[in-house]
Formats: sequence, structure tokens, C-alpha cells
Amino acid sequence: MFQTLKNAWKVPELKSKLLFTLVIVILYRIGSVLPVPYVSADVMASFNEATAGSIFQYLNILSGDAFARATLFALGVSPYITSSIVIQLLTIAIPALERLAKEGDEGKKKLTALTRLVTVALALITSIGYAMFLNTNGWLVDGTNFFHMVVIVACYCAGAALVMWLAEKINESGIGNGISMILFAGIVSRGPALITSLWSMMFKDGKFSVLGLLLVILSLAITLAIVGFVVFMTHSERRIPIQYAKKVVGRKMYGGQGTNLPIKLNMSGVMPIIFANSIVAIPATIAAFFPKSNFWSGINNFFNYNSPVYAILFFALIIAFSYFYIAISFNPVEVANNLKKNGGSIPGIRPGRPTTDYITRVLNRITLIGAFFLGFIAVFPMIINMVSGGTMAGLAFGGSSLLIVVGVALETTRDLEAQMSLRHYKGFLE
Repeated sequence: MFQTLKNAWKVPELKSKLLFTLVIVILYRIGSVLPVPYVSADVMASFNEATAGSIFQYLNILSGDAFARATLFALGVSPYITSSIVIQLLTIAIPALERLAKEGDEGKKKLTALTRLVTVALALITSIGYAMFLNTNGWLVDGTNFFHMVVIVACYCAGAALVMWLAEKINESGIGNGISMILFAGIVSRGPALITSLWSMMFKDGKFSVLGLLLVILSLAITLAIVGFVVFMTHSERRIPIQYAKKVVGRKMYGGQGTNLPIKLNMSGVMPIIFANSIVAIPATIAAFFPKSNFWSGINNFFNYNSPVYAILFFALIIAFSYFYIAISFNPVEVANNLKKNGGSIPGIRPGRPTTDYITRVLNRITLIGAFFLGFIAVFPMIINMVSGGTMAGLAFGGSSLLIVVGVALETTRDLEAQMSLRHYKGFLE
């Protein structure tokens, strides 16, 4: 990866794109520490205690601690991600949007505009809920009135819209993958805090702890093992052999070559984890709005991420959402029809319905392996945290974070290599 970045830096056009992306990331991090008017500075001190096990902790990880600090970019890219997912789902369910998706660049522009509108709407709703959450926990300044609430909501809504704009600018003038780069920057920014946490484990009350050192070594070993495992599984794929029939057009013969249909093991990426986390954290999230209720306190303890119930539900929902996401993003019928139109077939499988059934069968098996992979990556750090008695709480959502970071790094590396090969290709005339 570092060699790819070094080679890309030597290409003037790619160098300008890298610098532009770096500037956008710096602007994003500046916005992540800008305070919002009428919000108390004591939010960070009691955030972890008030939001344990809720979706807020996961949102805080994605925003690079901006959510816990209640700063301008507290909502991060969550409204934009949710909007993109909603539009993608509606594109399949609503024929009018499906036609727009097939109209080429003009259709994509209209869908992008619609995504922006939905993002602003979701940001407005989320901002209102977030402001009420801050008010409920006493994190707003004394004497907060309606005007103050309007200012707070406007700031968070504008911050979410600005993050969306920054992500799109990375897509237009940077190295691409704007949303992923923003997520990457937010998660990586927590590195110093993680190092401080590991240091405090080794030196408790100013005294060196052998047990703390062993826990730090174990944490680093688990992290390296997870990174290697994620890289291996991300590159894994099932290749279905495809054979094209020979056909004569005039005096030339076309086709006859063999190729393959690659099906990636982790085709859905980190999306099932995001979906599952949003669902399983709903009870604890609701409980955060009622901190003085004994009933909701019991619900919060039952669905806390230190609870086995949370891990089991989380794992089951990841598998369910993996199949759901593949069902809406990959159509075996369409693939089989395209093969049939182009004279391609799978050796030993008849074209048409048998090909569709075969691809579906292979896809279901691959999806199951990929779903178990995602579930293991997401739940294993939680199990380590539960076994250690909560002393390794920083690892609870570490698997999901590592999956995002490693996935973005690999995807960015592939894109840079593709752009470099395109610029160094001289053609057959030279």
C-alpha cells in the first residue's frame, strides 16, 4: 500500500488529487472539534456512562469522537449513508426510480439530487432528536430556550450537509470513495486516544502492571490477526467458469474463449454490520432518553454490549442482513440472461433457468461464509471484552472499525493502482 502511495505521488495528476483529499480530510477534522453554541463543555466526561451499549457509541466511533463532544460534525456521514441506502432500496422497489437508474449520467444526477434532499431531511430529524438527547442529559447550558434549540438543530443539520458536500468533493476532485475516506479519517483519528488507553492499562495509578502489559500485548496480537484475516477474506472470491460459444461473422470467428464470473466472498462489505448494529442497539438507545427510569435502566443492562444477548442478536442480524443486502444488490436472473444473450454458459449447466439456479446456489453458500466472517469480526472483540470483565471495552466495536479501515485502505489502493496503470498504458501503436 505504501509503495502504491509512493508511486502515485510521482504522477502529477494523482499527486494533486491526493493533496486535495488531504485538505478535505483536514477540514473535516477541524469541523469535528468546532463547538456548537449553547452546548455544555462537559458532554465528553459523562458520554460513555450515559450511552453504554447504545447506537450512540457506534456513531461516536464513526464520527471520530465528534458525537461525544457534540461538535459541529457530530452527526458525521451517518445521514448521508442512510440516505444512500434508502435511495438504493427504493430504486429496486419503485419502477420510476429504477428507470432513472438505467438512464445513464442524467439519471444518476437526478438520483444524486434526490439523495441530497433525503440526507438533509434525515439530518434535520436526527438533529432534533440529538438536541433533545443533549437536553435530557443536562448537557445544554442553563436557561436553554426555544431559540437556542433552533440554533443547535440548525448547526447540526448544516454540519451534516457540509460533511456530505466534502464527501462529494472527494469524489469529484480527489481520489474518490468520499464517504469511505470520511469514515476512515474519523476512525483513524481515534488512534491517539486508543494509545493513551493502552498506556493507562500498563501503568495504573502510576505503577507498572504486568497484567496490563499482557492485556496490551494480547490486544495488539488480536488486532494484527484480525487485520490479516480481513485482508485474506476481502481478497477471497469464488470464480465460476464461463465458456463462450464460437460464432462466425463474415470471415471472422468470434468467441470460443473461456473466462470466469468472480463472486467475492465479502460482497456486502460492512453494510450488514451497520444495519445490524442499528437494530440491536434500539432498546439501549431508547433507554438513553430515560436515564431516571428503572424499567429502561433494566432494558439498558439487558441489551448492553457487554451482555451475551447483545452479541447473539448482533451475530444473527448480521447473517440476516448479509442475505438481504445480497438479494437487493445481485440478481442471478439478470446475470444468467446476460450470459445467454452473449453466447456464454457454465460448463455442464444448461442456459436459462438451470444457470440461474446454479448461480443462486453458489451465491447462497458464499454469502453464508461471508456472513459468518462478518459476524466473527464484529462479535469476537465483544467476547474478549466480556471475558476480560470489561477491562478491554475499547475493543468492543474494534472489529467493525478495523473492517472499515482495512476495507477502505484496500479499495483506495486498488483505485490508485488502476489509475496509475491507465496513465502508464501507451497503447499498441507505440
